[in-house]
Amino acid sequence: QVQLAESGGGLVQAGGSLRLSCVASGGTFSMNVMGWFRQVRGKERTFVAGFTTLGSRPYYPNSVKGRFTISSDNAKNTIYLQMSSLQPEDTAIYYCARRRGSGWEDPDWGQGTQVTVSS
Repeated sequence: QVQLAESGGGLVQAGGSLRLSCVASGGTFSMNVMGWFRQVRGKERTFVAGFTTLGSRPYYPNSVKGRFTISSDNAKNTIYLQMSSLQPEDTAIYYCARRRGSGWEDPDWGQGTQVTVSS
């Protein structure tokens, strides 16, 4: 079982940037499909970034493409989400995830970190 721990959330003004971190423990980090999701209260959790820690091309939904960047430091068992040009609609709890199986139906989740963007 992989444990995931996010950090780096906070309050930022519109147009600002934040970098989220996710430290993984347990398992083989360098062979994982990892991702970031976000959830607004009362809504479903949605995908915002993903890649393999072997260095595959990252993929993003159109809502964040060009503004968010996922990366990893395999030596530190850590993935990052660099977020720029943040907007109030980016306000959510952000979760790190490790994919299990061929899809994202039942990943390992971190506890989440709150990102709040003020206008």
